[in-house]
Amino acid sequence: MNEIYNMGLSLHSWSAIAVLGMIFLNLFILIGTKDLAKYKRANSLYWMPLEITVLGSLLFTGIVMMAAKHLTFNLENIAMILLGITLITLEAKRLKTLKYLNTKKEHAFNAYKPFARTILQAEFVLIFLMSLWVWLV
Repeated sequence: MNEIYNMGLSLHSWSAIAVLGMIFLNLFILIGTKDLAKYKRANSLYWMPLEITVLGSLLFTGIVMMAAKHLTFNLENIAMILLGITLITLEAKRLKTLKYLNTKKEHAFNAYKPFARTILQAEFVLIFLMSLWVWLV
């Protein structure tokens, strides 16, 4: 039983690393892209489903690990739950804003980039700090 629990913790850690990688990749693509139509298409077809899937794997493994610990709520678990809710909310805001951007307007993408960059950077910092807290303690 202990091996299964350790494997679950390992999967949860790798999921956290994958989420960090996806956010970094999303940030890199956002900064490097000039065309709004291409960005919206690539984001809706590839990056958003992949990022949501990776985030879902992180949340799912977290739920399984909570169940394995018999739903004991300590400070780390409560912080992770709040972080999960925050990540879902921030991603929904970012993707909803992107969805309603008008591709015909010239400066729509230039107005969106700082907003999206701020959200992605905040997500990256939050997950990185939470990961450091859990891995180092």
